[in-house]
Amino acid sequence: MKTNYLYIHLACAILLAACQGAPHASQADRAMLLQDVTLIDGHGQAPREHMDILMQGDSIAQIGQHLDTLGVTVMRLTGKTVMPALISAHVHVGTLKGTENSGDFYTRDNIVRQLQRYQDYGVLQVLVMGTDRPLLFETGLADSSLKGLVPGARLHSAGYGFGAAGGAPPAAYGMDLVQRPATPEEAARQVGDLAKLHVRNIKMWVDNMGPGKPKMDPGVYHALIGAAHQNNMKAAAHLFYIADARQLVKDGIDIIAHSIRDQVADDTLVAAIRDKGIVYIPTLALDKFAYAYGDTPPWLDNPYFRKSLEAGAFELITSQTYRDGIRNNTNYPDKVRAFETALKNVYILHKAGVLVALGTDSGASPARAQGFSEHMELILLVEAGFTPLEAITAGTKNAAKALRVDDAYGTLETGKKADLLVLNENPAQNIAGTQSIFRVFKAGQEVSQGPQ
Repeated sequence: MKTNYLYIHLACAILLAACQGAPHASQADRAMLLQDVTLIDGHGQAPREHMDILMQGDSIAQIGQHLDTLGVTVMRLTGKTVMPALISAHVHVGTLKGTENSGDFYTRDNIVRQLQRYQDYGVLQVLVMGTDRPLLFETGLADSSLKGLVPGARLHSAGYGFGAAGGAPPAAYGMDLVQRPATPEEAARQVGDLAKLHVRNIKMWVDNMGPGKPKMDPGVYHALIGAAHQNNMKAAAHLFYIADARQLVKDGIDIIAHSIRDQVADDTLVAAIRDKGIVYIPTLALDKFAYAYGDTPPWLDNPYFRKSLEAGAFELITSQTYRDGIRNNTNYPDKVRAFETALKNVYILHKAGVLVALGTDSGASPARAQGFSEHMELILLVEAGFTPLEAITAGTKNAAKALRVDDAYGTLETGKKADLLVLNENPAQNIAGTQSIFRVFKAGQEVSQGPQ
């Protein structure tokens, strides 16, 4: 009897230990099969129909047809399309709240709220271009986000950007911590300090963002680029003019973070951008939004758009005062021409073989809605002449290359992280189909059913 009791006690102890350990084991070994989907893998090739995707843990274990279903959770998705999650290589996070921008809004709650919005729109990685603040680094939020320990899109930071003294960007709108070196020596020292935060990119505002303000001294941005490279960082430049682009290309810029908008790029410049492997982020949505609200753009009544806006933003951009302010401004025709030139340049560069990556400058103003802007950018790339699949590649594979995370993200293939979107429509047929989000998976886990 005593022996039996000992056996029973031992058996119960073993069973209890197994049960207590089960959640950890199932988390590591969990497997889900996305069955019978149309697959867009991000490489630009034609979609493959009736494909299965096996997700094991946080990664893709297998892609094929009629995969084994034994021991896995099956999500049958006949008629659905699967593509890689979007990546936006130029955004701003945390300084926008409602209809205003301020450093006072830069809190953990506001940052996470906006990262979750990107996630709802299928954007799972973002690069914040130069408007982050100490809280991000002092609290460990930057590292935690990249490790997937924070809800929402993974946040890549360019730290504190660099501008011209008395010039761009305006210190208001949450840009008061942008550094403004007066000399090349000061510029190099500030980049060295920034490198201690372990950011992988720097952002500099080179042009004056309009007449009457000073531009960044070429000696300063030359030093910024050189110091970035010495610290294994990439240098990104806010620009507008073709003359600035030419000089920056000569000086070794890595990322052109906005379109060239004053002139159509010539063959010599195009070839130099291509041959030096410079990433081109056109931010077409920024230029579209700069003038579109002078009229009534077709997306205003789209619930998908409205759900992306900050509180009060819809009322602001649809007000007669806002509309008249855009339409009656003397620079309205210039903004239209800038957008049209941007469309021409991105297509020329793309056809020449330049790596074009998706980025939008979303989050820098209430009109540049986070999440929706990224889908608008895809539409505008197609308007510029890209095929839908080429636009998707810009927003997945190419953007992953821009962030230097393409070893694990940006395409759907065995061994890569399972960051993907399940769509109700096929965006290869109509690029607006990227907005038909059915499910968002981050590292193999369902995290959203789209904007609600």
